[in-house]
Amino acid sequence: MVHKIRRSGWTAALTTVLIAALALAGCGAKNDEGNAGSAANGAGNGGTNAAANGGNAAAGDALKEIKVVLDWTPNTNHTGLYVARDKGFFEQHGLKVDIIQPGEAGADTMIATGAADFGVSYQEGVTQARIQGVPLVSLAAVIQHNTSGFASPADKNITSPKAFEGKTYGGWGSPAEPAVIQSLMEEDKGDFKKVKIANIGDADFFTATKKNIDFAWIFYGWDGVAAELKGEKINMVYLTDYSDKLDYYTPVLATNEKMIAGHKDTVEAFMAAAAEGYRFAIDHPDEAADVLIKAVPELNADLVRASQEWLSPRYQADAPRWGEQKLAVWKNYADWMYDHKLLDKPLDAEKAFTNDFLPEKEN
Repeated sequence: MVHKIRRSGWTAALTTVLIAALALAGCGAKNDEGNAGSAANGAGNGGTNAAANGGNAAAGDALKEIKVVLDWTPNTNHTGLYVARDKGFFEQHGLKVDIIQPGEAGADTMIATGAADFGVSYQEGVTQARIQGVPLVSLAAVIQHNTSGFASPADKNITSPKAFEGKTYGGWGSPAEPAVIQSLMEEDKGDFKKVKIANIGDADFFTATKKNIDFAWIFYGWDGVAAELKGEKINMVYLTDYSDKLDYYTPVLATNEKMIAGHKDTVEAFMAAAAEGYRFAIDHPDEAADVLIKAVPELNADLVRASQEWLSPRYQADAPRWGEQKLAVWKNYADWMYDHKLLDKPLDAEKAFTNDFLPEKEN
């Protein structure tokens, strides 16, 4: 699943963010509530910006309609959003939320152009977008630490980056993949030139490693837990075991600067409800899993429950509150990307994220 999530952000690369930048430039400078929705019209998508539906102050008890786009198919990274919707938290904060999937455009493009008011992104995507002039802003870290790593069937004996030598990696075509592999191998005194890289597209970890692939990049909270349920033993090489700079936020909740400037009340309401949803998932993983299963019945219920149990304590982890982001994390990973020529200039990290819309720290 990690391949699918990542492909939604990286395969479009320069083209996506440049199109988004042009769309934003055509939206005009008006930020008043009555003009929300011009971004979507300027993007030429033919759709209606959710902010436009609720852009003006609503009369009586009318709810403000907003769209939230996922990074890919629903999974336990998104549980808090479904809980906030289906437990009525969004409604309590005056919002009617439509959770949608990104399609070919990709979540970041939809967030940047206003085709969606909020969405699920990730630190590397926001970083790359901002470097190219697309003002995405991260509002919260969904998971406090990077839970991804390189997985392989146990019988491959790949227990460290050096063991990647002579093996074939199955990826999705991101320029970050070889850079990360090389970085980890250098830390472990391995020779990156001895690794073969193959593009496996949307093939999942289990399918790919039964063919001609030795290892792949996954989130343990989904594919790793799935392996446990299947009784398939795997080895994991976590990024964070070899570099603090690779302990970045993935995924995050994001919006764009226009939304923050023109619809601050909506951003505050959305984040208050989302935080309630994720706190509920932290405190009640079984019930939260049931919410996701009911909302998306095609998901494997056993996997959702097991994944939720594994992931719920990791949403907040050691942070003072769910969603908290640190400047050092944003700066460290951007510096790593710049050092590995994934960015053509340094990131102004302070503008890439904000904690201003998170509820106050819990006692």
